[in-house]
Amino acid sequence: MKRSPLSLIAYFRAFFLLFSVVSPVLSASFSEAASLQPKRFMAENGMTLLVLEQPSLPIVTIQILVRAGSSLDPKEKSGLANMTASLLEEGTQTRTAMDISESIDFIGANLTTRVSEDEMSIQLQLLKKDVETGIQLLSDMLMHPRFDDEEVERVRKQILGGIRAEKDQPGAIAQRAFQEIVFQGHPYQHAVVGNEMSVPNITRKDLLGFHQRYYHPNNMIIAVVGDLTEEETKTVVHMAFGQWPRGKVAFPRIAAVPPLSKKVLKRIEKDLSQATVILGHIGLERSDPDYYPVLVMNYILGGGGFASRMMTDIRDTRGLVYSIYSHFTANTLSGDFSVSFQTKSSSTKEAIKGILEMMTDIQNTPVSDIELSEAKAYLSGSFPLKIDTTKKVASMLSAVEFHKLGLDYFETYPKEINRVTLEDVQRVAKKYLHPDHYALVVVGNQAEIGLDE
Repeated sequence: MKRSPLSLIAYFRAFFLLFSVVSPVLSASFSEAASLQPKRFMAENGMTLLVLEQPSLPIVTIQILVRAGSSLDPKEKSGLANMTASLLEEGTQTRTAMDISESIDFIGANLTTRVSEDEMSIQLQLLKKDVETGIQLLSDMLMHPRFDDEEVERVRKQILGGIRAEKDQPGAIAQRAFQEIVFQGHPYQHAVVGNEMSVPNITRKDLLGFHQRYYHPNNMIIAVVGDLTEEETKTVVHMAFGQWPRGKVAFPRIAAVPPLSKKVLKRIEKDLSQATVILGHIGLERSDPDYYPVLVMNYILGGGGFASRMMTDIRDTRGLVYSIYSHFTANTLSGDFSVSFQTKSSSTKEAIKGILEMMTDIQNTPVSDIELSEAKAYLSGSFPLKIDTTKKVASMLSAVEFHKLGLDYFETYPKEINRVTLEDVQRVAKKYLHPDHYALVVVGNQAEIGLDE
């Protein structure tokens, strides 16, 4: 049953009252989060080591982050960083891909690898008793990858298969086109996985060269979280990585992301009954002091799920979209701001008009006290859920170090959120929202959508 606007408001007010009742519990959880005291050490070979003891369970998570993301790909070799990282677990000088897989299965560990625009990370979660085995395996993968020709071709086929599969996914199509417009001429323009033209051009020599340029201990952060003492951690890390000499790392000079100066519309024809739309532009860097006010502003605008203005107005009141969400991606360099939604083809124009009106309104009219309070309560109160496992803590620790946010981040995050004022929200809305010049990507039946230039 569709709720009326009045009932929705009452619903969220009731939720907020409930939230205030349980806030002592959340405060207690946050006190535990704020009490986390990680320690930072620098190894002789330049590797940064972060240690956080959590002895409640005999589980350890090891996360290694390397500044070796897709922004370092040569233009014609887009996808090189991703392919390099994907092949780390496909064989070393002394282990085959099957050896690595069986070793991980034997100790019941969980290994994941991820690549973004700025970095790659590899994470291993395992029992304390298997830490020495696991960390030696990690060091072998990072230090001595083989890039066997047969494995290179197998991984290449997997990546190309994924890229081709995206051609049937309207969201993926829209996202690629959006990146190409917003980041035109910048390394962030290219998809992390590459494209059908670039991936076939990546050779074993390219993979070896990329690894030799960026995979050095002095370009790495290792976070160890769980049931290991500080001394135990130092011992096993030194045992695994201590003999790896530091290397010279030279990063290419990357210019700032140029902002759009006008509206850019990209129509992509696809015979669908609904439209998939992304609207947005350049955002901000993760290190920007305005990051916290922007988080609060975006929560109110469109990032707060059913509590956001866009969801309440454009979905519930007007009934124009199935779902809608706004997001700021904050990278080492300026990321993007985007609003994503799906709607009936005939509703597309009205939904876009409504979004632009809401962006303008939050710039010109101060948000209410209750909106600000609810946003701050949620963002600070939900923070402990982001660090409720050793895996999440290890990921956050390495990211905090990578972006130089300070090891007191667990304590400062809620303070920064709660420091945000009504004036801050309006100020950053004016600074970081651009309803007059933006990228607009629309995937669907263009005749039915009927957008004008």
